[in-house]
Amino acid sequence: MVNSRPALVISAAVLALVVGTTGVDATGIGSAAPASAAEDRSDVPTLYPAVQVSNRELRRVDSIELGAESLVFRDDDDTVVDVSMRDSRTTVELLGRLLGKPSRTQTAVGDGGACLPASTTSTWAGAIRVAALRVPASAGNAVEVRVLKSSVRTRSGSRVELSGPGGVQVGDDVEDDLRAAPRADKESYGSGDARAWQLLLEPGWEPTDDDSVAEDRNDDDQHDDDRGTNGVSALTNDTEVTVIGSPMPVHARRSC
Repeated sequence: MVNSRPALVISAAVLALVVGTTGVDATGIGSAAPASAAEDRSDVPTLYPAVQVSNRELRRVDSIELGAESLVFRDDDDTVVDVSMRDSRTTVELLGRLLGKPSRTQTAVGDGGACLPASTTSTWAGAIRVAALRVPASAGNAVEVRVLKSSVRTRSGSRVELSGPGGVQVGDDVEDDLRAAPRADKESYGSGDARAWQLLLEPGWEPTDDDSVAEDRNDDDQHDDDRGTNGVSALTNDTEVTVIGSPMPVHARRSC
């Protein structure tokens, strides 16, 4: 059952996750981007061929899952399309076709956070944001996605459910998941009534360089890789999910 008490005051570090993006080389957990999708732009490179999805197929989409490295559009239990987060053009184009025209902003290097790359961001109804990076992050992702509501309306007026792995949605109470998760997969901020958490839902975005030391995820006390464990994470206000985002590393210590 979702915690119904008034919203708590969350620490500045957690708020930075919602408004600033850093990609894999994060300071603390600051990899949360002001995520919003971008318009079709010829200046955003893509190595991916066009994904062929008909309007008829898109109209049947009733849920979108944010995974560690992709967005999955589904019709009931059937996958309509699985879009890599390395493909910014297709991610933005499909969301626009399904949800309509987003609001857009241009972000310069450093705006919203010391590690924020230049990007074009778009927001659909305050529910899902995608930051299309002008230069791919070191892990290879070309977008950073944030889910801010549990559902959003399509351009035709139907409702699409938004979730992370395992069906976790904004508004869910994840107290049991937090209790069960190993220390390596969660991080707390603040205390008392201002307590908040970051919970890793699914790992992804492995470092691409050779000098990293892989973390032994079976040992809760070992954190050899100062970039932490990247993937899709949930941010909470106490135990209630407020944001689901990817990429978003937990226990990151390396400065960009």
